[in-house]
Amino acid sequence: MTYKRSVGESIFSWFNVGFMLLLCTVTLYPFIYILFASLSDPTEMARFRGLLLFPKGFSLEAYKAVLENPMILVGYRNTLYYVVIGTAINLVMTTLGAYALSRQGVLLKNPIMFLIVITMVFNGGLIPSFLLVNSLGLLNSAWALLLPGAINSFNLIIMRTAFQGIPVSLEESARIDGANDWVILTRIILPLSLPVIAVMILWYTVGHWNSYFSALIYLRDRELFPLQLILREILISNSTDNMMTGAATSDRADIGVTIKYATIIVSTLPILLIYPFLQKYFVHGVLIGALKE
Repeated sequence: MTYKRSVGESIFSWFNVGFMLLLCTVTLYPFIYILFASLSDPTEMARFRGLLLFPKGFSLEAYKAVLENPMILVGYRNTLYYVVIGTAINLVMTTLGAYALSRQGVLLKNPIMFLIVITMVFNGGLIPSFLLVNSLGLLNSAWALLLPGAINSFNLIIMRTAFQGIPVSLEESARIDGANDWVILTRIILPLSLPVIAVMILWYTVGHWNSYFSALIYLRDRELFPLQLILREILISNSTDNMMTGAATSDRADIGVTIKYATIIVSTLPILLIYPFLQKYFVHGVLIGALKE
Protein backbone atom coordinates (compact mmCIF):
# COMPACT_ATOMS: atom_id res chain seq x y z
CA MET A 1 0.00 0.00 0.00
CA THR A 2 1.42 3.34 -1.09
CA TYR A 3 0.94 6.23 1.30
CA LYS A 4 0.10 9.50 -0.41
CA ARG A 5 1.09 12.60 1.49
CA SER A 6 -1.26 15.52 1.73
CA VAL A 7 -0.41 18.95 0.38
CA GLY A 8 0.26 20.23 3.88
CA GLU A 9 2.65 17.36 4.64
CA SER A 10 4.52 17.92 1.37
CA ILE A 11 4.89 21.63 2.08
CA PHE A 12 6.08 20.89 5.60
CA SER A 13 8.60 18.32 4.30
CA TRP A 14 10.02 20.71 1.70
CA PHE A 15 10.21 23.44 4.32
CA ASN A 16 12.19 21.14 6.63
CA VAL A 17 14.59 20.19 3.83
CA GLY A 18 15.13 23.83 2.89
CA PHE A 19 15.62 24.88 6.48
CA MET A 20 18.18 22.12 7.14
CA LEU A 21 20.09 23.02 3.95
CA LEU A 22 20.15 26.64 5.04
CA LEU A 23 21.31 25.64 8.51
CA CYS A 24 24.09 23.45 7.07
CA THR A 25 25.19 26.29 4.80
CA VAL A 26 25.32 28.79 7.65
CA THR A 27 27.23 26.31 9.79
CA LEU A 28 29.77 25.23 7.18
CA TYR A 29 30.35 28.53 5.39
CA PRO A 30 32.78 30.05 7.95
CA PHE A 31 35.04 27.01 7.61
CA ILE A 32 34.70 27.04 3.82
CA TYR A 33 35.54 30.75 3.77
CA ILE A 34 38.68 30.15 5.84
CA LEU A 35 39.73 27.25 3.58
CA PHE A 36 39.25 29.24 0.36
CA ALA A 37 40.92 32.31 1.85
CA SER A 38 43.97 30.29 2.89
CA LEU A 39 44.34 29.02 -0.68
CA SER A 40 43.82 32.43 -2.30
CA ASP A 41 46.45 34.72 -3.74
CA PRO A 42 47.45 37.10 -0.89
CA THR A 43 47.25 40.26 -3.04
CA GLU A 44 43.80 39.46 -4.42
CA MET A 45 42.53 38.34 -1.02
CA ALA A 46 43.64 41.60 0.60
CA ARG A 47 41.48 43.58 -1.86
CA PHE A 48 38.47 41.24 -1.71
CA ARG A 49 35.31 42.04 0.25
CA GLY A 50 32.09 40.04 0.47
CA LEU A 51 31.12 36.36 0.19
CA LEU A 52 33.95 34.05 -0.85
CA LEU A 53 32.60 31.14 -2.92
CA PHE A 54 35.92 30.00 -4.42
CA PRO A 55 39.62 30.82 -3.96
CA LYS A 56 40.75 34.14 -5.36
CA GLY A 57 43.58 32.92 -7.48
CA PHE A 58 45.59 30.06 -6.05
CA SER A 59 48.62 30.18 -3.79
CA LEU A 60 50.23 27.92 -1.20
CA GLU A 61 52.55 30.64 0.11
CA ALA A 62 50.59 30.90 3.36
CA TYR A 63 50.86 27.17 4.06
CA LYS A 64 54.55 27.23 3.20
CA ALA A 65 55.10 30.08 5.67
CA VAL A 66 53.10 28.28 8.36
CA LEU A 67 54.86 24.94 7.98
CA GLU A 68 58.28 26.61 7.92
CA ASN A 69 57.61 28.44 11.16
CA PRO A 70 59.48 26.56 13.94
CA MET A 71 56.94 27.60 16.60
CA ILE A 72 54.14 25.87 14.68
CA LEU A 73 56.12 22.64 14.72
CA VAL A 74 56.92 23.09 18.41
CA GLY A 75 53.26 23.73 19.09
CA TYR A 76 52.25 20.59 17.19
CA ARG A 77 54.77 18.51 19.11
CA ASN A 78 53.62 19.84 22.47
CA THR A 79 49.93 19.52 21.64
CA LEU A 80 50.35 15.92 20.51
CA TYR A 81 52.15 15.19 23.78
CA TYR A 82 49.42 16.85 25.84
CA VAL A 83 46.69 15.06 23.88
CA VAL A 84 48.21 11.57 24.12
CA ILE A 85 49.47 11.71 27.71
CA GLY A 86 46.57 13.83 28.95
CA THR A 87 43.90 11.63 27.39
CA ALA A 88 45.58 8.51 28.79
CA ILE A 89 45.61 10.02 32.29
CA ASN A 90 42.00 11.20 31.92
CA LEU A 91 40.81 7.81 30.70
CA VAL A 92 42.56 5.82 33.42
CA MET A 93 41.48 8.08 36.27
CA THR A 94 37.90 8.43 35.01
CA THR A 95 37.57 4.69 34.49
CA LEU A 96 38.86 3.84 37.96
CA GLY A 97 36.64 6.45 39.60
CA ALA A 98 33.55 5.42 37.62
CA TYR A 99 34.08 1.73 38.39
CA ALA A 100 34.46 2.35 42.12
CA LEU A 101 31.37 4.55 42.29
CA SER A 102 29.25 2.20 40.20
CA ARG A 103 29.69 -0.86 42.44
CA GLN A 104 27.13 -1.79 45.03
CA GLY A 105 27.99 -1.49 48.70
CA VAL A 106 30.83 1.02 48.29
CA LEU A 107 31.33 2.95 51.54
CA LEU A 108 30.21 6.62 51.39
CA LYS A 109 29.38 6.32 47.70
CA ASN A 110 26.44 8.76 47.80
CA PRO A 111 28.27 11.52 49.76
CA ILE A 112 31.22 11.23 47.37
CA MET A 113 28.90 11.54 44.36
CA PHE A 114 27.30 14.59 45.96
CA LEU A 115 30.70 16.24 46.34
CA ILE A 116 31.54 15.42 42.72
CA VAL A 117 28.29 16.93 41.46
CA ILE A 118 28.91 20.07 43.56
CA THR A 119 32.14 20.67 41.62
CA MET A 120 30.08 20.98 38.41
CA VAL A 121 28.36 24.06 39.86
CA PHE A 122 30.95 25.62 42.15
CA ASN A 123 34.74 25.81 41.95
CA GLY A 124 37.49 27.66 43.73
CA GLY A 125 38.15 30.08 40.88
CA LEU A 126 41.22 31.07 38.92
CA ILE A 127 43.35 32.56 41.71
CA PRO A 128 43.02 29.59 44.13
CA SER A 129 43.72 27.22 41.24
CA PHE A 130 46.85 29.16 40.31
CA LEU A 131 48.03 29.19 43.95
CA LEU A 132 47.43 25.45 44.21
CA VAL A 133 49.36 24.68 41.01
CA ASN A 134 52.18 26.96 42.17
CA SER A 135 52.34 25.41 45.66
CA LEU A 136 52.56 21.93 44.13
CA GLY A 137 55.56 23.01 42.06
CA LEU A 138 53.76 22.41 38.75
CA LEU A 139 54.01 25.97 37.44
CA ASN A 140 55.67 26.28 34.03
CA SER A 141 55.58 22.53 33.45
CA ALA A 142 53.52 20.18 31.31
CA TRP A 143 51.97 18.65 34.42
CA ALA A 144 50.20 21.93 35.15
CA LEU A 145 48.05 21.19 32.09
CA LEU A 146 47.60 17.46 32.71
CA LEU A 147 47.03 16.84 36.41
CA PRO A 148 44.52 19.49 37.57
CA GLY A 149 41.96 18.32 35.03
CA ALA A 150 42.65 14.61 35.30
CA ILE A 151 38.95 13.85 35.87
CA ASN A 152 36.00 15.70 34.40
CA SER A 153 32.97 15.38 36.68
CA PHE A 154 30.45 15.16 33.86
CA ASN A 155 32.46 12.49 32.04
CA LEU A 156 32.81 10.56 35.30
CA ILE A 157 29.03 10.52 35.75
CA ILE A 158 28.48 9.41 32.15
CA MET A 159 30.93 6.52 32.49
CA ARG A 160 29.58 5.55 35.91
CA THR A 161 26.07 5.36 34.47
CA ALA A 162 27.34 3.17 31.62
CA PHE A 163 29.00 0.79 34.09
CA GLN A 164 25.80 0.61 36.13
CA GLY A 165 23.90 -0.53 33.04
CA ILE A 166 25.96 -3.74 32.86
CA PRO A 167 24.09 -6.66 34.51
CA VAL A 168 25.26 -7.35 38.05
CA SER A 169 24.94 -11.08 37.36
CA LEU A 170 28.08 -10.93 35.20
CA GLU A 171 30.10 -9.55 38.11
CA GLU A 172 28.63 -12.09 40.53
CA SER A 173 29.49 -14.96 38.19
CA ALA A 174 33.04 -13.69 37.83
CA ARG A 175 33.47 -13.42 41.60
CA ILE A 176 32.26 -16.99 42.03
CA ASP A 177 35.03 -18.02 39.63
CA GLY A 178 37.54 -16.15 41.79
CA ALA A 179 37.91 -12.92 39.80
CA ASN A 180 38.93 -9.77 41.65
CA ASP A 181 37.95 -6.20 40.86
CA TRP A 182 40.84 -5.67 38.46
CA VAL A 183 39.87 -8.75 36.41
CA ILE A 184 36.19 -7.73 36.41
CA LEU A 185 37.05 -4.22 35.23
CA THR A 186 39.48 -5.20 32.48
CA ARG A 187 37.82 -8.38 31.17
CA ILE A 188 34.12 -7.69 31.66
CA ILE A 189 33.28 -4.03 32.23
CA LEU A 190 35.61 -2.38 29.72
CA PRO A 191 34.93 -4.74 26.76
CA LEU A 192 31.20 -4.11 27.23
CA SER A 193 31.68 -0.34 27.46
CA LEU A 194 33.57 0.40 24.25
CA PRO A 195 31.06 3.01 22.99
CA VAL A 196 31.32 5.15 26.12
CA ILE A 197 35.10 4.73 26.17
CA ALA A 198 35.25 5.97 22.56
CA VAL A 199 33.16 9.00 23.55
CA MET A 200 35.47 9.71 26.50
CA ILE A 201 38.49 9.54 24.20
CA LEU A 202 36.80 11.92 21.77
CA TRP A 203 35.78 14.44 24.43
CA TYR A 204 39.10 14.43 26.26
CA THR A 205 41.09 14.56 23.01
CA VAL A 206 39.12 17.52 21.68
CA GLY A 207 39.40 19.23 25.06
CA HIS A 208 43.18 18.93 25.14
CA TRP A 209 43.52 19.89 21.47
CA ASN A 210 41.49 23.08 21.88
CA SER A 211 42.81 24.05 25.30
CA TYR A 212 44.86 27.23 25.50
CA PHE A 213 43.72 29.10 28.62
CA SER A 214 45.50 26.82 31.12
CA ALA A 215 48.70 27.13 29.09
CA LEU A 216 48.27 30.90 28.99
CA ILE A 217 48.02 31.00 32.79
CA TYR A 218 50.55 28.38 33.88
CA LEU A 219 53.26 28.34 31.20
CA ARG A 220 56.07 30.86 30.70
CA ASP A 221 58.51 28.85 28.59
CA ARG A 222 57.60 29.18 24.91
CA GLU A 223 59.07 25.76 24.22
CA LEU A 224 56.12 24.31 26.20
CA PHE A 225 53.39 26.27 24.41
CA PRO A 226 50.65 24.16 22.77
CA LEU A 227 49.54 24.80 19.21
CA GLN A 228 46.41 26.70 20.23
CA LEU A 229 48.45 29.22 22.21
CA ILE A 230 50.68 29.79 19.17
CA LEU A 231 47.52 30.21 17.10
CA ARG A 232 46.20 32.75 19.59
CA GLU A 233 49.37 34.80 19.28
CA ILE A 234 49.10 34.80 15.50
CA LEU A 235 45.41 35.73 15.38
CA ILE A 236 45.14 38.14 18.31
CA SER A 237 48.64 39.54 18.72
CA ASN A 238 49.10 39.71 14.92
CA SER A 239 52.54 38.12 15.26
CA THR A 240 53.07 36.99 11.67
CA ASP A 241 56.24 38.98 10.92
CA ASN A 242 58.56 36.11 11.88
CA MET A 243 56.72 33.89 9.38
CA MET A 244 57.36 36.18 6.38
CA THR A 245 61.11 36.50 6.34
CA GLY A 246 61.26 35.91 2.59
CA ALA A 247 58.46 38.30 1.65
CA ALA A 248 58.97 41.84 0.46
CA THR A 249 57.86 44.63 2.74
CA SER A 250 54.97 45.60 0.45
CA ASP A 251 53.67 42.02 0.45
CA ARG A 252 53.80 41.43 4.21
CA ALA A 253 50.39 42.90 4.99
CA ASP A 254 48.78 40.88 2.18
CA ILE A 255 50.24 37.49 3.01
CA GLY A 256 49.77 38.08 6.72
CA VAL A 257 45.99 37.74 6.24
CA THR A 258 46.20 34.42 4.40
CA ILE A 259 48.75 33.13 6.94
CA LYS A 260 46.15 33.56 9.68
CA TYR A 261 43.63 31.51 7.71
CA ALA A 262 46.20 28.84 6.87
CA THR A 263 47.16 28.56 10.54
CA ILE A 264 43.53 27.93 11.47
CA ILE A 265 43.25 25.15 8.88
CA VAL A 266 46.53 23.54 9.95
CA SER A 267 45.50 23.56 13.61
CA THR A 268 41.96 22.29 12.98
CA LEU A 269 42.46 19.64 10.31
CA PRO A 270 43.83 16.79 12.48
CA ILE A 271 40.89 16.78 14.88
CA LEU A 272 38.47 16.89 11.93
CA LEU A 273 40.14 13.80 10.47
CA ILE A 274 39.87 11.87 13.75
CA TYR A 275 36.24 12.71 14.51
CA PRO A 276 34.58 10.58 11.74
CA PHE A 277 36.15 7.41 13.15
CA LEU A 278 34.60 8.01 16.59
CA GLN A 279 31.37 9.81 15.74
CA LYS A 280 29.35 6.56 15.33
CA TYR A 281 29.78 6.02 19.08
CA PHE A 282 28.99 9.63 19.92
CA VAL A 283 25.17 9.54 20.10
CA HIS A 284 25.12 6.21 21.91
CA GLY A 285 27.60 7.38 24.52
CA VAL A 286 25.85 10.71 25.09
CA LEU A 287 22.45 9.05 25.59
CA ILE A 288 23.76 6.64 28.21
CA GLY A 289 23.52 9.24 30.95
CA ALA A 290 19.86 9.88 30.11
CA LEU A 291 18.80 6.23 30.17
CA LYS A 292 19.65 5.37 33.73
CA GLU A 293 20.88 7.25 36.77
